[in-house]
Amino acid sequence: MKKISLLLLLICFGFSINAQSSRNDKEWFASVGLNGINSLGSKSPVESPFDWANGLPISAGIELAWTSGLAIEQSFTLNKFAEGDEIDGVVLPEDYTYSSFDTHVKYYFGKHILPRTSWIDFYGNAGIGIFSIDETNISLNVGGGVQVWLNRRETIGVRLQTIAKFAMNHAESGIDNNHYQTHIQMVFAL
Repeated sequence: MKKISLLLLLICFGFSINAQSSRNDKEWFASVGLNGINSLGSKSPVESPFDWANGLPISAGIELAWTSGLAIEQSFTLNKFAEGDEIDGVVLPEDYTYSSFDTHVKYYFGKHILPRTSWIDFYGNAGIGIFSIDETNISLNVGGGVQVWLNRRETIGVRLQTIAKFAMNHAESGIDNNHYQTHIQMVFAL
């Protein structure tokens, strides 16, 4: 009887250790928030800090953390450039709606910087996207951000990220060109 009790205790202890070490494995997260677009054609996201599109700044995404530190995210954003706004040095004669679908692979590396802190995490991301202002274009994306958990269970958080989007057909694309997109979002564990 002692051997069976000891064996059951070891099995339960093993499951407990395994569950704690894979806390971020195969978890789903949803995010919703706001975004701003800087498309000045200056190659600097801070050259003119007040010239950002934010007319319809909706941002939403779904993320799957599939292994420790790695995740994949699918996001959708909407925004609006108003008549008179400037994109790549061109003053817009009418309103334009911005929409994008982006797929990113993320690597959370905060545990390497702050190994004893779980409430804040830093990440880098890269991926591909499809966006449209006047015409549709494909972009290669690279960026990063920080995520702060607001509760101990790490189920509600705030994310701040910036993504540089490099248009594939930027020479012929007109206003559908390279740009930066910054997000502030609420994150929820599902």
